Amino acid sequence: MLTGELRNKVDQVWNAFWSGGIANPIEVIEQITYLLFLRALDSDQTREDNKALRLKTAPVRIIPEGFDPNGRPLENMRWSRFKNMAPADMFDVLSNQVFPFLRGLQVSGGPAAETAFAHHMRDARFTIPTPGLLAKVVDLLDTIPLDDRDTKGDLYEYMLGKIASAGQNGQFRTPRHIIDLMVALTAPTPQDTICDPASGTCGFLVAAGEYLRRTYPDMLRVPAQNKHFHNGMFHGYDFDNTMLRIGSMNMVLHGVEHPAIEYRDSLAEGAAGDAEAYSLILANPPFAGSLDYENTAKDLQQTVKTKKTELLFLALFLRLLKTGGRAAVIVPDGVLFGSSKAHKELRRKLVEEQKLDAVISLPGGVFKPYAGVSTAILLFTKTMSGGTDQVWFYDMQADGWSLDDKRQPLLDTSLLGLQRFKDGRSQLSEAEHAKNNLPDVLQRWRSLQTVRAEPVQAGAQSHPSPELTRPRTAQSFCVPKADIEANGYDLSINRYKEVVHEQVQHLAPGEILAELRALEEEIARGMGVLEGMLK
Repeated sequence: MLTGELRNKVDQVWNAFWSGGIANPIEVIEQITYLLFLRALDSDQTREDNKALRLKTAPVRIIPEGFDPNGRPLENMRWSRFKNMAPADMFDVLSNQVFPFLRGLQVSGGPAAETAFAHHMRDARFTIPTPGLLAKVVDLLDTIPLDDRDTKGDLYEYMLGKIASAGQNGQFRTPRHIIDLMVALTAPTPQDTICDPASGTCGFLVAAGEYLRRTYPDMLRVPAQNKHFHNGMFHGYDFDNTMLRIGSMNMVLHGVEHPAIEYRDSLAEGAAGDAEAYSLILANPPFAGSLDYENTAKDLQQTVKTKKTELLFLALFLRLLKTGGRAAVIVPDGVLFGSSKAHKELRRKLVEEQKLDAVISLPGGVFKPYAGVSTAILLFTKTMSGGTDQVWFYDMQADGWSLDDKRQPLLDTSLLGLQRFKDGRSQLSEAEHAKNNLPDVLQRWRSLQTVRAEPVQAGAQSHPSPELTRPRTAQSFCVPKADIEANGYDLSINRYKEVVHEQVQHLAPGEILAELRALEEEIARGMGVLEGMLK
């Protein structure tokens, strides 16, 4: 967790950019990302220098030595060197040495070019307008400790929280507590290969990595698992180069050395090379917008003939998953009950040809103030042979924050998110649960999964999960596949949830009329007294 002092330092950096004339939050985080990368390169070079000194060998050069064509020392590109320069000299070094070096990393090769972040530096731009602003920002960033992986990751997450804004294509940052819930529901393992085909800032991949570190603390001590974690586990695609740089840096700062964060239009023709490559998909794909048939992958159109991106992404997830792979994805409510042929056919495929596990209805204000669309989390497993038996529905009514544009926390920080979920039981009181349903969602889901996973032995007495027997008036319940089929594969929770109406006792009409006459007589008497007083 970040201390108040560290948050204040980050806020000072942010405010310095704003007061210096850079008001676009994406541009601010991009420039901060470049500077953090330069600081990391200098730390890596210092470590290599110290290792060479101990071993009495030549150091590995991450930042080159020598001079540039203009006779300036290349050592000036090190953070530890330029941070002590005069503002004008520092500005000249970054403009004319550092950023040309960054843009040429892939061409020049070397250890620096091997980092995940370096692959997206070819169009890096230095947009800090004045030497004074650069010097102020460098001084502030230099005081922020970046030695601890958790601190680095939390700091960057805090910065990313400041760019939670909607994009033109319906992209917006998923709240961290919703991401954490989706990761916990799918329970990644060290053997998983995880993909987010609309990765943005890589929030889902980062959360999956942190979950694995917590759940499997010895994982990175196993050589094969360590190699898989750092080189083959995490895959993210986006077609926004700025997001690719930010997402790559987010992964690196969270301790994943070589994530596969790549430029790709996931829905386009020619992007089918990784079919059935992943065992877990976590995503919140763009909802808005339509695509031309000509630009969309033909195999996706064979799955569902539509131009709507939310349906095409679901078809894409099915293509990307291995048989047995699972997914937790956010979809707009229209996917659940849309009446078009494409909507119905896709839902039929999920229920009949795959295994639809759960539909979790999210509160309407989860993505405010940037989007008011109603959404749900779909959990499904790719089987290619059916398997849907009971679909679990949960009506989430509160996520711990107010559902208006302000999105203020409703509980103490220690009671938000999944932090109070311990030993398989929710620690929240009934009043706290009314403000934060997340621990209850996870507790009930795990209860259901435990029962589903237990083998039934001959003669053994079964102990069904409460989820299988809850009435449809409860906050969560299961619906048999036959009922869903009978309702045209409608997956809206309102189709199946039963509402109990409280019986209200009313007075008989005669009694109401008698009371009205009595009131009228009382008013008339009062008016008579008033008239007498006025005379």
